[in-house]
Amino acid sequence: MISFALLGAGFIGQVHARNLAAHPGINFACVFDADAFRANEIARTYETTAASSIDEILCDSSIDAVLIASSTNTHADLLKQAAPSGKAILCEKPIDLNVTVAEEAARVVQDSGVPAMIDLNRRFDPSNIALRDAVAAGEVGSVELVQMSSRGPSLPPIDYLKVSGGQMRDQVVHFFDLLCWITGLEPVSVYATGSALVDPEVKNAPDVDTSAVILMLSNGAICQIDAQRRIGYGYDERIEVNGSASMVEAARQRTGWVNRYSAEKISTNAMHPGWFERIAPTYRSALDHFVEAMTNGEQPSPSVEDGLRAQRIAEAATESLHTGLPVQIK
Repeated sequence: MISFALLGAGFIGQVHARNLAAHPGINFACVFDADAFRANEIARTYETTAASSIDEILCDSSIDAVLIASSTNTHADLLKQAAPSGKAILCEKPIDLNVTVAEEAARVVQDSGVPAMIDLNRRFDPSNIALRDAVAAGEVGSVELVQMSSRGPSLPPIDYLKVSGGQMRDQVVHFFDLLCWITGLEPVSVYATGSALVDPEVKNAPDVDTSAVILMLSNGAICQIDAQRRIGYGYDERIEVNGSASMVEAARQRTGWVNRYSAEKISTNAMHPGWFERIAPTYRSALDHFVEAMTNGEQPSPSVEDGLRAQRIAEAATESLHTGLPVQIK
């Protein structure tokens, strides 16, 4: 049994708490949150304990791993505190909204040598895994064109957008990571454009809610990503890889696959109502992978380096969005 401490008891912390408590290979040892009420609620629900401080957890030699699910602005500091303690780390993305701060935290983790994973959980979606396997097996030939869609059902609160880092860093970053992971290629330049169409207050965040991104990959292939914060038909995510030999697609997913035929119309199942309903199983799969890697003495993936790469791409895309010019990716 691997003994885990959960850091953070907000919405995503509650998701992780449920998965930690249900996992047969995990002892859910304790939870900490700056809001003691939230931590105590999780402790009562899952019959664990609420720690009084971060130090209490990091000094406890019986705890093998920490899961960082606190607010984004705390991730880097918690990574730097946890790594020297020798505990394995599973951390929500991003490391930090500031790339320089993220790089500093990553260096501390890397120097410590502890197993560490950034929870870019869309890698654990079965459709995306099958897509990557097909590309890696040479099924498409040489990758030439990648098309991706990330379309959400509703605009997040404006107060959230003001601290999210913007659509590139908050929403599209998952697809920057998937692009590199699926194709095995690195983007070398990016051009992004966007508009605030849902609410004029988005522009004052400052952010956009509708965008398009074009990336040039290291072999000359092109990737196009369209992203929307609000659509009128649910949650819509799709990835297509077109190569010299064939095309493979992780298609749009509906809530079911039953078609009903009548004299007046043909009806079918709709899209998932939100991103969480579509993505929720991947949090469990990511945790399974992390536990398996720890058990086998392996480094889990996505690594801290993978998380940094996705952030650097998002940073360049954000710069392009604001300047209106293509940006080279460092």
